[in-house]
Amino acid sequence: MLIRVVKLTIKEEKSDTFATTSKGNREKILAFPGCKHLEMYRDIQNPQLFITYSHWEDESALNNYRNSALFKSIWATVKPMFAEKAMAWSVQTY
Repeated sequence: MLIRVVKLTIKEEKSDTFATTSKGNREKILAFPGCKHLEMYRDIQNPQLFITYSHWEDESALNNYRNSALFKSIWATVKPMFAEKAMAWSVQTY
């Protein structure tokens, strides 16, 4: 299993829109083949900071999602909301 952690810093005026958009896409992402779990967090002290935490069957499943029309559609909507470049890590438990 692969765990994907993504840190997103959103423009202040777009942070609530981003939150709503992300919630609306959650079930679509969870339904994508290979996605086993998805949690989304919003920092209490800095409401512009969001973290996504997802489990994927393997790196191939994550890459299939990242190359999908679903990801491209979501990314095209949310990327203009970013205040900073997204940071992402693919990790495994040990």
